[in-house]
Amino acid sequence: MMIKIFIVIFYSVALWLILIYALAQLHLLISYIKAKKHSADKTTPNLNTFPRITIQLPIYNELYVIERLLNNIAKIKYPKDKLDIQVLDDSTDESVTKTASIINTLQKEGLDITHIHRKTRTGFKAGALKEGLKSAKGEFIAIFDADFLPKPDWLLQTVPYFNDENIGVVQTRWGHLNRDFSILTKVQAFALDAHFTIEQVGRNTQGHFINFNGTAGIWRKNCILDAGNWTADTLTEDLDLSYRAQLKQWKFKYLEHVETPAELPIAVSAARSQQFRWNKGAAENFRKSFFKVLSTDNISTSTKFHSFFHLLNSSMFLILFVLAVLSIPMLYIKQIDPFKGYTIGLGFFILSSIIFFMYYWYMYKTIYGNGIKNFINYIGLFFVFFTIIMGFSLHNSIAAIEGHLGKPSDFIRTPKFNIDAINSSWKNNKYLNKTFSISTIFEGILTLYFGFGLYSAFTISDKGDFSFFIFHLMLFIGFGYVFLKSIPMRNS
Repeated sequence: MMIKIFIVIFYSVALWLILIYALAQLHLLISYIKAKKHSADKTTPNLNTFPRITIQLPIYNELYVIERLLNNIAKIKYPKDKLDIQVLDDSTDESVTKTASIINTLQKEGLDITHIHRKTRTGFKAGALKEGLKSAKGEFIAIFDADFLPKPDWLLQTVPYFNDENIGVVQTRWGHLNRDFSILTKVQAFALDAHFTIEQVGRNTQGHFINFNGTAGIWRKNCILDAGNWTADTLTEDLDLSYRAQLKQWKFKYLEHVETPAELPIAVSAARSQQFRWNKGAAENFRKSFFKVLSTDNISTSTKFHSFFHLLNSSMFLILFVLAVLSIPMLYIKQIDPFKGYTIGLGFFILSSIIFFMYYWYMYKTIYGNGIKNFINYIGLFFVFFTIIMGFSLHNSIAAIEGHLGKPSDFIRTPKFNIDAINSSWKNNKYLNKTFSISTIFEGILTLYFGFGLYSAFTISDKGDFSFFIFHLMLFIGFGYVFLKSIPMRNS
C-alpha cells in the first residue's frame, strides 16, 4: 500500500508542477497580448552616427556552410571603415583551408575580415568569443552562428536601439529556412516560434529577464566586460552572460519584427546534440544564477518567479518523464480502493492541456493567421509537436539531471547541412554522429512499455479504462519515432 501511496503522491506533485508551469506560460501569453495591443509602430530609431561594429563568426568544422555564411556576411550594408569581421575558427579539418581561401578573396575585395584560428578549443564557443574580443575594434559586437543568414540591412535595423545607453543587448527573432523540410523541422520551428514570440516579448515588455540566444544578436562591448566576459563553466554561455549582465542592471531589447533566417537541424542525431546542450546548460545556469536572482533586492517578485521557470525550463522534461512513467502504474492503482475514482490527475491534465493549446494557438495564428484551415492544421501540428517532444523527454531529462548535478561535458556542436546545396546527399554529412547511444536502447524499451499501457486500457477491467489512452498513444508514437530515427543510418 505504501508504494501505491508514494506513486499517487509523486504523480500528483508532477501534475501540480506542470499546471503551475502552464499558468506561468499563460501569464506570458497575457503579457504578449497586452504588448501587441499597445505596441508602437515598428519604425527603427534614427541612426545619427555610425558606431564601430565588430561581427564575430564562431565556427567549428563548418565545411558545408562556411562559403554561404561568409558570402552572406559580405553583403551586410554598413560603412566599411566602421565594420570589421572576425572569423573565430576552432576547426580541426580541411574546412580551415577553405575558410582561409574565402577570407583571402574577401580581403582583396576591400572587406576588413580576419581569420583567427585557435589550435585548441579551450572554452569552446565561449573561449573563441572571449579570444576574439581581445582584438575586436568595435564598440558593439554582433554574433552569428554558421547557419545564420542576416539580411543586408540587419545592422541598420538593430544598431539604432543602442541610442539608449542602458541597452546592453539587442536580440532578433530567429527565422527558419527549412521549416517545412520534415516533421522534425516543423516541430522544432513550432517550439522556437513560441519562444521567439510569446516568451521573449512577454518577458521583455514586462521588464523580466530574457536571454541573448547565442546568435542573431548584438552586444555592447562594455556590457560584456562589465558582466564578467564570456565564461565556459556552463554549456549555454549565452544564457549565463545574459543573466550576469541583467543582474548588473543592463537592459535587453528584443526585436520581434527583425527576423534572422537560419537552418534547423534535419537529423534526429543533430537535434539530440543541440537539445542536450540547451537543456543541460539551462540546468547548469539554474544552479549558477537563480539564487543570485532570488537574493537580489531590486528585482521584482514577478521577475524572480519568471526567472525560476525560465532557468528551470529544461527540468519540465524531467517532470513530464516522471508523469509519463508513473501513468501506467496509476492506471492500475485507480482501479482499486481507496484510489478508485481518482480524478485529480485527469482534471489537472485537462486544464494544463487547454492552457498549452491556447498558448501555442495564439503563437501559430500570429504567424499564419486565423481561419478554419489554419486552425485544423494547427490542431494536427499541436499533437505531433507534443508527441515528439514527449519522445525526447528521457534524453532531455538526462541532460537536465547532469546539469543540476554539475557533471562536466564537452560542448558538442550541432552539425550544419546547407540543405539547398546538398539535397538528398545530406546523410553523408561527415559531422553526423553515427554512434549508438545507450539512451536509445531505453527509448526502445519505453516504446514497448507504453505499448503495454495501450494494451492495458483494453484488458484492465471488463469495460476497460481509456482515461490514459491518448496520452499513452502519444508516448508510444513519440518514443518509437525518436528510437527509430536515432538508429545510425536512419537519421532522416
